Amino acid sequence: MIFTMKENGFETEVEFGKLTVSGNEQFGFRPYQLLVSSIAVCSGGVLRKVLDKKRISFSDIKVTADVTRNEAGAQEIQSIHMHFLITGQNLDEKKIEKSLEVTRKNCSMVQSVKDSIKITESFEIVEG
Repeated sequence: MIFTMKENGFETEVEFGKLTVSGNEQFGFRPYQLLVSSIAVCSGGVLRKVLDKKRISFSDIKVTADVTRNEAGAQEIQSIHMHFLITGQNLDEKKIEKSLEVTRKNCSMVQSVKDSIKITESFEIVEG
């Protein structure tokens, strides 16, 4: 990836299109937003694949990411808690729990930051 400096941040071209990154969210995505998004979406995507492979039927997954940053330091991310809302009928709580364990081990973004950012997960089953 090549990032080109602009007046208020940096830009790069990726397969999907232009990505603008800036410390000011009026001019682009903030770096921490992209990091948190990468971790949450990677986890959600891996969970989706795990549930599909286990033939666990579901209709939706939503991920909420709560972030704690070091206010006294460089605003670095200290922890991310992801809460998964999994919608489906007759979902087995134990199978979902085991699927999240597999997800954690197979999400490249979680594995990339696990030694520097505390990552925790919880889930809720929504009947539907």
